[in-house]
Amino acid sequence: MIGPMHTRAPQSVALVHDWLNQLGGAEDVLVALHRMFPDAPIFTSIYDRERMPAAWRDWDIRPNWMDRLPGIHRHHQPYMPLYALAFGAQTLPGAYEVVLSNKSAFCLAVRARGARHVCYCLTPTRFIYDFDTYAARERLPGVARPILKALNAALRDFERRAAQRIDLFIAISTEVQRRIKALYDRESVIVYPPVDVDTFTPDADAGAGDYFFIASRLLPYKRIDLAIEACHRIGARLVIAGQGRDRERLARLAADKPGIKFVGRVSDAELVRLMRGCRAFLFPGLEDFGIAPINAMACGRPVIAFAGGGALDTVIEGETGVLFAEQTADSLTSALRDFDGVRFAPGAIRAHAEKFGVPRFERELLAAIASIA
Repeated sequence: MIGPMHTRAPQSVALVHDWLNQLGGAEDVLVALHRMFPDAPIFTSIYDRERMPAAWRDWDIRPNWMDRLPGIHRHHQPYMPLYALAFGAQTLPGAYEVVLSNKSAFCLAVRARGARHVCYCLTPTRFIYDFDTYAARERLPGVARPILKALNAALRDFERRAAQRIDLFIAISTEVQRRIKALYDRESVIVYPPVDVDTFTPDADAGAGDYFFIASRLLPYKRIDLAIEACHRIGARLVIAGQGRDRERLARLAADKPGIKFVGRVSDAELVRLMRGCRAFLFPGLEDFGIAPINAMACGRPVIAFAGGGALDTVIEGETGVLFAEQTADSLTSALRDFDGVRFAPGAIRAHAEKFGVPRFERELLAAIASIA
């Protein structure tokens, strides 16, 4: 992490983002970057104005030629190799002091025309380093998989060469920092993503309820199936908020388990209420970082998480939660049983969560940029 420094914001910034047709953690980071640099144009590949927040229509968003490809707003994944081509051939117009790419795919390949190029790396491109997981997660059509996979070697070489032009890599977690070194042979600094800890706050009057809680997109890699099975084994209630394509399968798994309740997509106010009232927040998936567990900690609630990925940076064993070693129902069941013997201090958990707030993100990001002035 970058230590506290008094630094000036760069005068002229361009932001680069892979695509804008869905909302997720990458877009949460983009919102924070736009707040920091409201005059910065946002260069991207595609921009689905109808699916993105209406307020964004006032932003200076500049998609490239890929925005005109048929069906790409709804099905952007099969076009994946073209993103490398498009960004690799794109030189940003104008003169900027800093180009800041918010990267999960190939947008780091843009040409910065003499500017300092800082890459805020959410992850090296999963499409090329972990294709099978990516294909399953994004439900790539079967006919497209062998064709796209065959291009991986060339795309890995392309991304590695593009990475050598970056002036500074910033990783979102220790796990992503490790991947940057392994795949690009580049060093990086860590600046954790911004988390809205002001919305998620403790309620001293509420007290812990009798249920465990998950708030997540319902996708296979989130491993919510483990939580359903583990909670059933110990006779614990589990409340699951969120929607996604795994909903039907998870509902079948829970059909004979009366303590499991799906509540679908909930309002922000209801999400805060459920966070505040749970015994603990469950996080059984493997994530690059993971914002939802910090939201729960901001409410003063402990987290029970798989000991991998971003959770290793955010969950402190015995202080803010419990880690389980294997992604199995047995391992999570043991963690749930161990959890009952640990007493947590909500105030200390909240104080830990505050370290991941927006002011810290802004301060550390500016310090990182200033370090290559």
